[in-house]
Amino acid sequence: MKTFLALFLMLAAAAASAQDMSTNEGAKKKKVIRLDAITVEGKIQKPQAFYILQRSNLNFEELNRPESFVPQVVQSVDKQPF
Repeated sequence: MKTFLALFLMLAAAAASAQDMSTNEGAKKKKVIRLDAITVEGKIQKPQAFYILQRSNLNFEELNRPESFVPQVVQSVDKQPF
């Protein structure tokens, strides 16, 4: 267990030092690019048409059923499951 821990610490230290080296190399190779200003002229196109939907007529008549489903529920409960 101690050898595994020691090996892990060595690998972690090596990875950390490798990251430090890469940041130093990036600082040395820094490039600066300067661009002149560019003026872009034009018009932004906007939609010229729109669509209006009429209100839909909600129909709740089918929710009020006149028949009772209680006998069918009782019959299904009384049946053997298998």
